[in-house]
Amino acid sequence: MSSKFEISFSKSAKLHGGLAILLKTTDAESAAGVESVDPAGVVAKAAKIGRFSAKSMSALDIVAPEGSSVERIVVIGLGKAAELTAHDWLKAGGAAASKIKNTDRAAVFIDVPGLETSARAAADFALGMLLRAYSFDTYKTKKGDEEEKPAKSVKVTIVTADPGSAKKAFSDSEAVVGGVNLARDLINEPPNVLGPVEFAAKAKDLEKLGVEVEILTEREMRRLGMGALLGVAQGSVRPPRLAVMQWKGGKGKDRPVAFIGKGVVFDTGGISIKPAAGMEDMKGDMGGAAAVTGLMHVLASRKAAVNAVGIIGLVENMPDGNAQRPGDIVTSMSGQTIEVINTDAEGRLVLCDALWYCNDRFKPQFMINLATLTGAIVVALGNVHAGLFSNDDQLSAQLTAAGLSTNEKLWRMPLGKDYDKLIDSKFADMKNSGGRQAGSITAAHFLKRFVQDTPWAHLDIAGTAMGSPQDEINQSWGSGFGVRLLDELVRAHYES
Repeated sequence: MSSKFEISFSKSAKLHGGLAILLKTTDAESAAGVESVDPAGVVAKAAKIGRFSAKSMSALDIVAPEGSSVERIVVIGLGKAAELTAHDWLKAGGAAASKIKNTDRAAVFIDVPGLETSARAAADFALGMLLRAYSFDTYKTKKGDEEEKPAKSVKVTIVTADPGSAKKAFSDSEAVVGGVNLARDLINEPPNVLGPVEFAAKAKDLEKLGVEVEILTEREMRRLGMGALLGVAQGSVRPPRLAVMQWKGGKGKDRPVAFIGKGVVFDTGGISIKPAAGMEDMKGDMGGAAAVTGLMHVLASRKAAVNAVGIIGLVENMPDGNAQRPGDIVTSMSGQTIEVINTDAEGRLVLCDALWYCNDRFKPQFMINLATLTGAIVVALGNVHAGLFSNDDQLSAQLTAAGLSTNEKLWRMPLGKDYDKLIDSKFADMKNSGGRQAGSITAAHFLKRFVQDTPWAHLDIAGTAMGSPQDEINQSWGSGFGVRLLDELVRAHYES
């Protein structure tokens, strides 16, 4: 669940108690709005004593002086004005949200003297507040001392010179928050609660927003020849599902853009079973499917002028007596055969059938798949960047730019024939694992064999979708990585 902030924008704020949050850059003489809440000049004195210089995301927290209309004043530092980025405004909003405690109202002054604050910056600040407010404590029956009382609804007034423009810009931000938090919820849910059928039902809920949703069962997938996906699922008593989501916000003749997500709701590794330590984290192996579902929520909520398809392959990988074995050969929907070398390299088996189905049915402008696919990408990039693999330079450049804009950063990794031949098989058209060396690259090459000539990108988000470092705008184990990134891609390049 999330704390509730009711955010509004205004040219001024009527303050009678509560909290005032003031923004300041290192090169501004005073903080925004200080004259409204600090008649005695205590903020400047406290800053001098506390050596507060307004470095980026630093904070000065003081009890309001006598004569002030508020009870508490917090100054948030922005750093140097010339170095401020869009993401810094999100971070500042998150930093401000972290200071809102034990109050039901707060006023935030964001127009720093000497700094032109755009409507987009104001909206980004508010977005950062809402992203920071998210928490997942659905299953906690006992709370700590600070959590004894349920979170109140806090009325937040953001004071800025052009509240009308800020409010208009913020309307899209609310859609983004809804999508990111949906993805976070899905990743954080325990695996006994969220199986393939339950996940598919969450996708079906998007029909309330105008998304067309089809759920393919095991029977339909068998008829289509999805032997790779079904092979992963055969060890689980929980049946697989393929959810097909369509948002038709563009022109009727426009080819859709397509997003495909790996949805392994729990991954034991199958017969090639994983070590016990840390296996509980494998409830997050559906982070790609969560991001695609969250993205479709955003596009529908903000009525994006684009035709978009989201497809998620939902399975559970279990070591049952009926589970597939190392050495099995399965036939994918494409007709290509695959030797299963390692049953823990299962995500690519799910994705290859979903990619082929998407390409064959929808003929999209491009396909982007997201997957918590390999530990190798975490070794290569840690949890700072997700891996980007692509057969198209333009799509790759657009994704990289969107990553820099949203701070959901990508790093392009190589593809090449020398890597591709590592997944050739003696007994089938290919094998599902090329071994430890270049593990993330050979996994990408496996997927590349199922996209034909369609522009395609594979995002390996194993290090960023779950368990990534907490920061000003994310305090959740499940980050929702990819939702803002792909929404920015669509917004910047593909809306009509």
